[in-house]
Amino acid sequence: MTHQRTLADTPFPGDDGQADPRARARLAAASSGELTDYLRAIVELCTVRLLVPVVATTAVQGETVAGLATDKEAEMAVVLLQAADGTRAMVGFTGMDSLTAWNAEARPVPVTLDVAAASAKQEGAAALLVDVDGPHPLALDGEILDQLAARHRLVEVGGGQFGWAIAEE
Repeated sequence: MTHQRTLADTPFPGDDGQADPRARARLAAASSGELTDYLRAIVELCTVRLLVPVVATTAVQGETVAGLATDKEAEMAVVLLQAADGTRAMVGFTGMDSLTAWNAEARPVPVTLDVAAASAKQEGAAALLVDVDGPHPLALDGEILDQLAARHRLVEVGGGQFGWAIAEE
């Protein structure tokens, strides 16, 4: 019996895991606290690949003869952080450097910002935290997260004005 699997083509051919320098520059500018800089960072993130980390979790535990617990089965899961008030956030990273600085054991899944936002909403997260440990973290929540999860992309229309681009189905 032969097992054949077909892997889908990556939407990011040639991706070497490096952060996009323009996206990192926009994230740095967004740390100013100015709304326009924050929105420009989101516009830029709409054009690049993010890395969503997944980690192994124990699905079924086994037991050895000596009575020690072992992982019998494991699953991969996205990472959610939980605040003291119970709200949860999913994390994403602009590059492998920021992902591995946060958790060297996590495996990257390359996605677009709208896919990351939709995954965050599906997991019950109230926010998506980009580059949570730096170099320049950015939080996406509320209506912005909702719009991104609906596959809308933020665009700058000129003169410091922004709007949502909605793809035709």
